[in-house]
Amino acid sequence: MTTRFFGAPVKRNEDRKLLTGQALFIDDVELPGMLHAAFLRSPVAHARIKGIDVSRALKRPGVVAVYTADDLGAYWQPGPLLVPPPPIAGIVFNQRTQVPLAKEKVRHVGEPLAVVVAESRYIAEDALDDIDVDLEPLPAVVDLEAGLAAASPRVHDDLGSNISAHVHQSKGDYRRAAAKAHLILKRRFRYEHGISSTIETRGVVAQWNARSHQMAIWDTTQAPVFIRNGIAAMLGLGERQVRVIAPFVGGGFGPKIMMFYPEEVALPWISMRLNRPVKWIEDRLEHFFATTQERGQIHDAEIALARDGRILGIKDVFLHDTGAYDPYGLTVPINSQCTLLGPYVVPAYDSTFTAVFTNLPIVTPYRGAGRQHGVFVMERLLDLAAHELNIDPAEIRRRNLIPSDAFPYKNEIIYQDFQPLEYDSGNYEPVLDKALAAIGYNEFTTNEQPRLRAQGRHVGIGLACYVEGTGIGPYEGAKVQVQANGKVSVATGIGTQGQGHFTSFAQIVADQLGVDVTEVDVVTGDTDQFYWGAGTFASRGAVVAGNAVNEASRVVRQKALKLASDAFECSEDDLVLADGKVSITGIPEKFIRLGELAQRANPMRGAVKPGIEPGLESTQYFGPPSGATANGVHAMIVEVDPQIFELKILKYVVVHDCGTVINPMILAGQIHGGVAQGIGNAFYEKLAFDDQGQLLNASLADYLLPTALEVPRMELDHTTTVSPLNPLGVKGAGEAGAIPVGPLFAQAIEDALQLKQNEVELLEIPLSPSRLFELVQKAKRA
Repeated sequence: MTTRFFGAPVKRNEDRKLLTGQALFIDDVELPGMLHAAFLRSPVAHARIKGIDVSRALKRPGVVAVYTADDLGAYWQPGPLLVPPPPIAGIVFNQRTQVPLAKEKVRHVGEPLAVVVAESRYIAEDALDDIDVDLEPLPAVVDLEAGLAAASPRVHDDLGSNISAHVHQSKGDYRRAAAKAHLILKRRFRYEHGISSTIETRGVVAQWNARSHQMAIWDTTQAPVFIRNGIAAMLGLGERQVRVIAPFVGGGFGPKIMMFYPEEVALPWISMRLNRPVKWIEDRLEHFFATTQERGQIHDAEIALARDGRILGIKDVFLHDTGAYDPYGLTVPINSQCTLLGPYVVPAYDSTFTAVFTNLPIVTPYRGAGRQHGVFVMERLLDLAAHELNIDPAEIRRRNLIPSDAFPYKNEIIYQDFQPLEYDSGNYEPVLDKALAAIGYNEFTTNEQPRLRAQGRHVGIGLACYVEGTGIGPYEGAKVQVQANGKVSVATGIGTQGQGHFTSFAQIVADQLGVDVTEVDVVTGDTDQFYWGAGTFASRGAVVAGNAVNEASRVVRQKALKLASDAFECSEDDLVLADGKVSITGIPEKFIRLGELAQRANPMRGAVKPGIEPGLESTQYFGPPSGATANGVHAMIVEVDPQIFELKILKYVVVHDCGTVINPMILAGQIHGGVAQGIGNAFYEKLAFDDQGQLLNASLADYLLPTALEVPRMELDHTTTVSPLNPLGVKGAGEAGAIPVGPLFAQAIEDALQLKQNEVELLEIPLSPSRLFELVQKAKRA
C-alpha cells in the first residue's frame, strides 16, 4: 500500500542538491564570451543631471561599452505599473514608475546613471571611477509630513505636490461610535524602513543568440512569466523568442517580485547590441539602494471602546512612504489599511491614507507587505486600552474576537485583490487558548513573574493576534505528466526561493497517482517548461499553484484508471492505483505499471477518438475567487537588562491556522524564518537616513541583522479551519511568522520594564537598546 504523503513531514526533495552544492544559482551561470556589467549609481538623493562624460571609461583596456540614458534611444521608457489601484470610490493615484537609467534628474541615492560593460567585473567597477558626472544637487524630500508642505521640493516636477495617492475607506459610522464610547484613545505610531537582506542578492544574466533570434535570461525574479512577457514586448520580440529561467533563488521575500528593475531592462538590450552574454550580480552595498525596501509609515489612530472593552470603532489616518516611484501601486498601504482590522469585530472603521513620494529608494512589498503596520496599530491600541480599562491584555482580545459562527465574515472595505474584504473561515478563540496555554500565561503572570521580579529580574510577557490575507489570484497552472520510465514530472509557472515547492507539490502528486514522493520531479520558474503563471508572492504558492497541481494530478489519475480499465476490460471501480502501478482489487499480481500506461497513451498506430488526449498528462489552472484568510497568535516572554537594555527571549510560542497542512515540517520552517525576520524588524533593523536622503548605515556592520544567537527556539502548534475557496482547503503561511512580532516586542518590553508606571509607551518600530535608553531617559527628564 502506498504511503500517504499529503500532510506528512516529508524531508525535502531539493535539499540534497542544495547541501551538496549542485543547485544552480544565478552567479553559477557561466557562458562562453561572458561580459560583466557594473552600474554607476547616484551618490545623492535628488539632483539635476547636467552632464555625463564616459570618454575616459571607454579608453580603459577591457571596457567593451558604456551606456547612458541617451544611448538607449526609444528603448528608454518608464517601467509599467505592476498593480493598478483597486476600484475604490474617490481614489487619487499619480503613476510615476522607475526608468532604466536616470535622465535629467536623479530621485534617490543609488539610482543608476550609466552602465559599464567589460571583460570582467573588476574592470567594469574600476571604469565607473572614470565616468565624470555633473550633478546639481537639490533639496531632498525625506520627512513625510514636510514632503506634503506647499513649499516642499517636488520629487516629480510635473506634479503639483508629492502626493502619490490618497485613499479613504470606511464601514459603519465612526462618529456615532465615538459619541457612544466610554473611552477614546488616540496615539501616533511610527513604523520605519527595512531591507530584505536575502542570502542571495539580485542578479541577471542575459544571452542573445543572433542566429536563432532567441533571448535567454536567468533572473532572481519571483515572477518569471511576467518578466518574459514584459522584456519581449520591450525588445519587440515574440514571447516564444524569450526564455526566462529563475533557478534556485536564495530568498525572495517580496522585493524580487518587483519589476522591471533597471538591470533587468538593460542587460537583455546590451546582450542584443553586443551579441554576447552579459552578467550582473548585485553587491551588498548596492542592495541597500538598488533593491526595493518597505515600511515607512506614520499613523494617527484612535479607538472608541465600551466600558467592558468592546471595540465600537477605529479611526486611522496615516502617511505611507512610497519612495521615489510607485510601480507596485497601492498594495502595501492597502494591506495596512485592511489588516488593521485583525481578527476582531470592528463595527465602525474610518481609514484614510496618503502615499507620499520621497527621495528614498522605492517601497514595494517585503514579507508581510504592509500587514505589519496595521497589526502594530491595532495590537498597541488594545494594549493601551487594556491598561486604561484595567482589563487583562488577553481578555480584552478575547472579548473582541469574531465568533466562529460569523464566517464568512464581511469587512466591506476593498482588499488588494480588488474584492470586498471577506474572511472565508476561521475559529479564533481556540488559537488564543492554545497560545495562552503554551506560553503558560496564567502561571507566569500570577506566580513566576512576581517571583522573578522579587529577585530583581525584569521579565515581561507579550501577546499579539493577527490575520493574514493569503492565496490571492489571478491564477496559476501546472502540467503533470507520467513518463515512460514511470516517474512523474510536474511543471508550474511560479518560481521558488526556498519554500519547499519541490516537496510539497510532489506530495500532492504522489498521493493522487500512487507513487513515492521521490519519484516526482518538479520544475518551477522556467518559461519554456510552463508558459503561463503569475508568480510566487502574497503567500499564494500552496493555495493557487498547489490546487492547480492537485487538479492536474486528479485528471491524470482518471486517465490512468481509464486506460487500465480498457486494458483489463473491467470497471474503474475495481482498480487500485498504488506503488506506481494499477492493479485489480484483490488480484495484486495482475497490474500495469504507470510507465507502460504512459506508453500506451501515445500509440504508434490507430486513431485518437474525439475527446481523448494522447499522453498520460494534463495541464490545469486554478484561480481562487478571493484570498483565503489565515490567522494566528504569537506569545513571548522576555528579560530585559534595565541598565543596557539588552534583551533575551526566554520563550516564544506561535499558534497558527493555515487550513489544511501539506507538510508540517516545511510549514514550521516557514514560520521559523518569518519570526527571525520579524525579530530583526522589531528590534535590530532600521535604515537611518539623514535629511538629504543619505543612508548612514549602509553596511552589515551598522545595519544589524539577528543571528542564530538572537533567534530563539520556538514552540509551534496549529489549529485547522479549512478554506472553502479551494479543493485542498489550504491557506497561505509564508508571512505569518513576521507579521505580529513588532507589537509583541513592544508589549513584552513595556511589561518587563514596567514602563507604563513611568508613562513610557512604545509606539514605534523598530526598537533597539539605544532607542529604549533614549525613551526611558526622556521620560525621567520629563
